[in-house]
Amino acid sequence: MKRWLLFIPLALFLFFVGVAAYQLSQPKDDFVRTAMLGEPLPEFALRPATAALPGVATADFRDGKPRLLNIWASWCIPCIAEAPQLAALEAAGVEIVGVAIRDKPEDVAAFLDRYGNPYTRIGADDLSEIQLAIGSSGVPETFVIDGEGRITYQHIGDIREPDVAVLLEELQEAAE
Repeated sequence: MKRWLLFIPLALFLFFVGVAAYQLSQPKDDFVRTAMLGEPLPEFALRPATAALPGVATADFRDGKPRLLNIWASWCIPCIAEAPQLAALEAAGVEIVGVAIRDKPEDVAAFLDRYGNPYTRIGADDLSEIQLAIGSSGVPETFVIDGEGRITYQHIGDIREPDVAVLLEELQEAAE
């Protein structure tokens, strides 16, 4: 038997290790970007997620004023982490509209009592229909909506301190 045939399994193993190493070294984007950038919000009307605030409808975004649409949930740990940044945006004069995903009114109220309420309205999206319709893949996720109801910017994940300035800039651009 030829000795070089004994090296075929070793060569195949090294080939597969090389392919795996290459794949692991490539940058990866885990985020699912929306295809709705530049598109109008889909038509919807959501009931209030809590008794303290009104619900949300598409018409609320067509008054000429840009605002943030924050997709969140009381059971979402990163939503807790972004609460101080949402408060900072509210303090800067930003109107923030919330959509609570698969949540109970009492849990929404408890979350707002504990972590603060930066929202002017919160709609209840019990089946994630609106979340999926606008191209949101998870919570939290924040969208800049211009005064005509078009999505102009998507922020995936929780808002961190450096993101506040970016969102303020995107809101300013949406106002122009």
